[in-house]
Amino acid sequence: MKSKRQEKIIEIVTNQVIETQDDLITSLKACGFDVTQATISRDIRELKLVKVSAGDHCYRYAPSSHEEMEISVKYGEILKSTVTGVDLANNIVVLKTYSGMANAAAAAIDGMGWKEIVGSIAGDDNIFVLMRDSAGAEEFVSKFRKLLK
Repeated sequence: MKSKRQEKIIEIVTNQVIETQDDLITSLKACGFDVTQATISRDIRELKLVKVSAGDHCYRYAPSSHEEMEISVKYGEILKSTVTGVDLANNIVVLKTYSGMANAAAAAIDGMGWKEIVGSIAGDDNIFVLMRDSAGAEEFVSKFRKLLK
């Protein structure tokens, strides 16, 4: 339910001028989502929505694509400097890191918000990344190998 609601939020703020949380709540209720202000506040934070100028001295919510890109670049640099290898078995990806660097790399992976990742567990120099399926694992490994080059 949360992911469907958040997908709808992105759709709404992309296609409509939403100036306030109340506007967003009204739009979501019109789409069949019964939400509270606290839920919307959390969703806005998790989705990293920002207020941008809508002209005429008003502001609207919008996805923070520029900020997300900067974050992805920063996380990419962390991963490039900590990960030494990548392998997979079915839907589990194993990343090798320099000793003591697995937690930083796992935090970067989690922060990038790749939807095909269920979660990750870090040790000292290994990270297990659980993927939703084998195809997602293969795609992730392919992306990761390109990142490491």
